[in-house]
Amino acid sequence: MQTTFTEKQLQDPAIQRSNEILRSCVHCGFCTATCPTYQVLGDELDSPRGRIYLIKDMLENERVPDEKTVKHIDRCLSCLACMTTCPSGVHYMHLVDHAREYIEANYKRPFTDRALRWVLAQILPYPMRFRWALIGAKLGRPFRFLMPDARLRAMLDMAPKHIPPVSRNDDPQSFAPKGSHKKRVALMTGCAQKALNTDINDATIRLLTRLGCEVVVAEGAGCCGALTHHMGKVQDSHKAAEANIRAWMAEMNGDGLDAIVINTSGCGTTVKDYGHMFRNDSLAEDAARVSGIAMDVSELLVQLDLPEGTDAGLTVAYHAACSLQHGQKIKSHPKDLLKKAGYAVLEPVDSHLCCGSAGTYNLMQPEISGQLKQRKVRTLEAKNPDVIAAGNIGCMMQIGSGTDVPVLHTVELLDWATGGPKPRALQDDRAPEVPILR
Repeated sequence: MQTTFTEKQLQDPAIQRSNEILRSCVHCGFCTATCPTYQVLGDELDSPRGRIYLIKDMLENERVPDEKTVKHIDRCLSCLACMTTCPSGVHYMHLVDHAREYIEANYKRPFTDRALRWVLAQILPYPMRFRWALIGAKLGRPFRFLMPDARLRAMLDMAPKHIPPVSRNDDPQSFAPKGSHKKRVALMTGCAQKALNTDINDATIRLLTRLGCEVVVAEGAGCCGALTHHMGKVQDSHKAAEANIRAWMAEMNGDGLDAIVINTSGCGTTVKDYGHMFRNDSLAEDAARVSGIAMDVSELLVQLDLPEGTDAGLTVAYHAACSLQHGQKIKSHPKDLLKKAGYAVLEPVDSHLCCGSAGTYNLMQPEISGQLKQRKVRTLEAKNPDVIAAGNIGCMMQIGSGTDVPVLHTVELLDWATGGPKPRALQDDRAPEVPILR
């Protein structure tokens, strides 16, 4: 694609990077075949190719974003299926992130939009605030019919039936390995996940220590910054990311780390991009070091000696989170691990398509998100599974709200198969007890 940025514009590192990306696009349209929003809406401007044209025009002409452009950029899930499909290697993620940053700085949204986005940015990345918000949502759900805005109704619907108590395993500490010491790793405990489902981190710690890892929860680490990053709120996202970089560097420079383990794939995609996010910052070197050892939990588990399991008698429908298969290019590890543990693993048709969760997308674009959820649930249930497994809390909540089939994190099943407790979602009596592991 030909671009016409001026030399002055190209002095801006963000414009320079977007120019590189735009020039790599050859207009082939392969991306339209795998774009979820184009599949649902059928509008060229709701495809990656259409959005690329809108972004190019907006950035080249340095114009104030108009409502049309913002609407189509907002409708993008950032699922990154287009990056998997693209034969030219167009790095759409960095381009749309820059567009959202530009829109946030140059476009004044309607008051209700600004208010909702502010509320999400001030609540979701903070586990205790989020817990209180979930309690409020449960109390407000009977009055859902009074809500005039579909986005407010979606926020009420987000609250799970059971809000687990705080797990003290998420506090800064170290968990000793069982048996021989193989690796020392830091576990990213996250933010929203700590409020929605404490079983995931608990299962991860049990599994990794059982396989010989010392697991460290670093002092000062928290939200990865993805939620605000995808809203274009760069200052907020970089503040969160900087706290993580400093926390993990303290461990790396202390007793050392072999890996930073992440069990929420949406976070993993962002942490692995810290090197790019801070490339022009004084933290550039540290950010690159952190990104260099960040890995999804499935990447670490394939390096460890996971025991061969016997037939578990359980059929698992595996949902491939977009941030894992497209963002991190991890496609086979979770399925291979589940099979090795003794589960029968099935994958639905159109597994490349998004479930519609996508961070805050299901809250800000509930209609499109709902259509994608229905499609995903239908394809998963068609496999008649005993359980559905996924590697991202957002996907788990999204899919779980549309089916009666239990939805578990991959590590919960692997923990169970290697000696851990039966996952709470499979128990008849789901008592909200959180065992302390230390």
